[in-house]
Amino acid sequence: MIGMILAAGRGERMMPLTKNTPKSLIKVKDLTLIEHSINALKKSNIIDIVINIAYLGKQIKSYLGDGSKFGVNIAYSDESSGALETAGGIIKALPILGNKPFVVINSDVLCDFNLSKLTLPVGSLAHLVLIDNPPHNPNGDFSLVNNHQVTNVHGQSYTFSGIGIYHPDLFKSHLEFEQKLPLYPILKEAIANGNLSGEHYDGYWQDVGTPERLELANKS
Repeated sequence: MIGMILAAGRGERMMPLTKNTPKSLIKVKDLTLIEHSINALKKSNIIDIVINIAYLGKQIKSYLGDGSKFGVNIAYSDESSGALETAGGIIKALPILGNKPFVVINSDVLCDFNLSKLTLPVGSLAHLVLIDNPPHNPNGDFSLVNNHQVTNVHGQSYTFSGIGIYHPDLFKSHLEFEQKLPLYPILKEAIANGNLSGEHYDGYWQDVGTPERLELANKS
């Protein structure tokens, strides 16, 4: 299986730390955020990795190279002409990702979820890992019904962890041209079509999106 790490964002909420350093190269406990992501994939026997880059992307490419020093194989999807947001970035990378399901993780998320467990249930085009709502997202993003079906929020809500597995067909109606495209509208389409599944995870998870949360991650 191929894994994709999302690393094209500007990290504006992390300023001034990201003025001259891409967010994914900020360190947590002596390792850069993106190394934590690479290690999580490698631990799950996912060694073929695609990384999308935009803001200060040359630094990421220079630091990681072809991945051989980390025991993985890295290919890059270059968005230096303008970051395409999550779904747009995934769509641009589809020629590298291939025609089978692939795992996607955010480079600014720390989590001990076992990525090798990720599979697509029959009828699903995407399967999300959901977590208890953190203080910065108290209302959550989705609900779960019938154990694994993801729906719009009603009743118990959960937050999308930034970790999921996707089938390329999830994006097939948006392949016409390269564009900025967030992931949420694509997931809403999948909910409407009954193609979105998920699971609740109650283990360690930390979003490192602000200096304050970076401090929390270094203390955990």
